[in-house]
Amino acid sequence: MPLSFTGPAVALSALREALGGGPLALNWVTNAFMLSFGATLMAAGALADLHGRRRVFLMGLGVVLASALAQACLGGQGAIVVFNLLRALQGLGAAAALAGGTAALAQVFDGAGRMRAFSGVGTSFGVGLAFGPLLSGWLLGVAGWRSVVLCVAAVALAALVLGLRCMPESRNPKAQRLDRAGALLFTMALALLTWGVLQGPEAGWSSAATLLPLAGAALALAAFVAVERRVQQRTGQPMLDLSLFRYPRFVGVQLLAGAPAYAFVVLLVLLPVRFIGVEGMGPLQAGQLMFVLSLPMLFVPLLAGWLTRWVSAALLCLAGLLVCAAGLLWLGGCAPGTAFAQMAPPLLLIGLGIGLPWGLMDGLAVSVVPSERAGMATGIFSTVRVAGEGMALALVGAGLAALLAWRLSALAAQAPQAPQAVQAVHATGRAAQLLVTGNIAEAMALLPGLSAPAVLAAYGQAFGFLLDVLAGITVLTALAVYGFLRAGAPTDTGTGTDMAHA
Repeated sequence: MPLSFTGPAVALSALREALGGGPLALNWVTNAFMLSFGATLMAAGALADLHGRRRVFLMGLGVVLASALAQACLGGQGAIVVFNLLRALQGLGAAAALAGGTAALAQVFDGAGRMRAFSGVGTSFGVGLAFGPLLSGWLLGVAGWRSVVLCVAAVALAALVLGLRCMPESRNPKAQRLDRAGALLFTMALALLTWGVLQGPEAGWSSAATLLPLAGAALALAAFVAVERRVQQRTGQPMLDLSLFRYPRFVGVQLLAGAPAYAFVVLLVLLPVRFIGVEGMGPLQAGQLMFVLSLPMLFVPLLAGWLTRWVSAALLCLAGLLVCAAGLLWLGGCAPGTAFAQMAPPLLLIGLGIGLPWGLMDGLAVSVVPSERAGMATGIFSTVRVAGEGMALALVGAGLAALLAWRLSALAAQAPQAPQAVQAVHATGRAAQLLVTGNIAEAMALLPGLSAPAVLAAYGQAFGFLLDVLAGITVLTALAVYGFLRAGAPTDTGTGTDMAHA
């Protein structure tokens, strides 16, 4: 799954050359996967309980495999739309595989064995995050973009074969039918919100193309809340149990789930585009820098679990997020063209900082509510985490485009051959969108009065300001998470709760 997420980000410039597409279509290469993944995760968990966890796991892997193979068969300008649709299908398969697989794993192990099993899952995610960009960069340089998506297919096939041979079937005998209305409304709300945010920079934030999807998202969300309350009263098994938000520490965990989205995950997409598309690095060199960013994920999450013997989870999360914010501020000062030796330390600091809460989040998700409600809490946590990543990518990309357009407009107004005001606004806005997707050649063609060094400097200033904003948000989130996690514990007690409150 991390490879499915990071691989296309590394290959974005190559995908643009091979399949065409404007900035909006290229943004959907990542967002289509994250949107369908996050929006259907809770529904996939309900289907796994109802129809069989092994069955849903294997079907999900089959969809991931088929969609990856279909992506590799595409070619020609204009094929980016079909590629994005296949990416959305791949996200559906990934949601089914994750929901079915983790639910099945929880049935096979219990006690300390379950903790070790899920630590293995977390470690595999860390390996994917650490080596995914490096592997993708190497594959891209050696065999082209198709090898990146075929690598995902190969890993999915291996998991599918092992699942067929080794995984026992299980289901929840008390499970009721899927809350279809809730699932549909939740998916609609998230899809419309993402669509509206992506439309903003290109169509304008006051345009109907932006405001109508955002208004539709608000209406769908309100309807979702109303439906879930009604289902709770009628059957007691809604897709989303809103009463869990009465627990302050549960709210803190949801805030914690969103923190890596804009403090770390967005960098997995923005930095490869910057390194390869804007700065002109080779894929392998860019992969090496991304490896530095993700390397701490191999050992810091395990270290965090060990440190909870002496330090409270709330304090570890606070410290980690503050360290991550410091790394973001440091990275914001690194202009395009900064040498590897100067770029690596802030990247490493960000990875070290985010690794502390990353290693505690999954355990906290089930320990901050009474044990009988742990399953629902895990589903909500996973959905908030993945949906938050998709929304963070859309919002941060839109923010970078707006900052770039502002900087480029200021430069264009000072240029000796500055075009007319209306044309300049349109040209700089379009150029900003192209730069966000790494297409510096077409961006320069829209800015004839500006030199490449000036445009790179403007990009660096906009990128740095964006990271400063993300650092500030991370600090505020750290303080809020610490406050909520230090609040009173639920009446249920146990080893997990003791860890969170230690």
